[in-house]
Amino acid sequence: MQNHAEYHPSAASIGPRIDLYADIHKALRAAMCETLMRVGRTDATDAEEIRTTLSVVRELLAMCRSHVDKENRHVHPAIDARARGVSARIALEHDEHLQAIADLEEDVQVVEVTAVGSRDAALMRLYRHLSLFVADNFEHMIIEETSHNAALWAHYSDAELMEIHQRILASIPPAEMTAVLRWMVPSVDATSRARMFAGMRAQLPPEAFDGVLALAKSHLGPREAAKLERSLREMPA
Repeated sequence: MQNHAEYHPSAASIGPRIDLYADIHKALRAAMCETLMRVGRTDATDAEEIRTTLSVVRELLAMCRSHVDKENRHVHPAIDARARGVSARIALEHDEHLQAIADLEEDVQVVEVTAVGSRDAALMRLYRHLSLFVADNFEHMIIEETSHNAALWAHYSDAELMEIHQRILASIPPAEMTAVLRWMVPSVDATSRARMFAGMRAQLPPEAFDGVLALAKSHLGPREAAKLERSLREMPA
């Protein structure tokens, strides 16, 4: 791993502050790891398996592109407004990530149109390029979670950070939110999960909340689902 000058490990221990990155980055890491493993184990001779895998890759790339857009539109302007220059390095990496996403989409198309006899090589090309993309994003997210959070926590109150968080949530269409929750719900810790759903319960009509909760529980094990139900019962509605 490179020695990043912008990496400040101490930023992670500042305290229990509003963290704009933690939950969505856990979701992205989970999606990236599972998608990479799926590509690696895909049978190049199985047409149905190929279709399913490429669909999953496209969903990941769409989620990554949307995530970059939200950080560019909501988080970087906030950082630059009070800590000019802090986001410059990550903003440049975002441009590189968007190009990498476009390149990976081309790799997906190549796999789609390649004849079965030559598909192994095309699939391995996609796997290796996706591996590099995941590796780069893992380092990239650490910088955001430490250096960017340090700047946000130094210059913004939790109330202001929550306003930014709410603007980000309001910009997410329902279908995209469902896709993100599929990865986020099983990836965060029990306390964060309970707080997340307590917040949803306060904002959604009961029928809508029940539907979201049922969907979430379908991605959890019995023990985790029971913890979530117990926490929601104990939290004030």
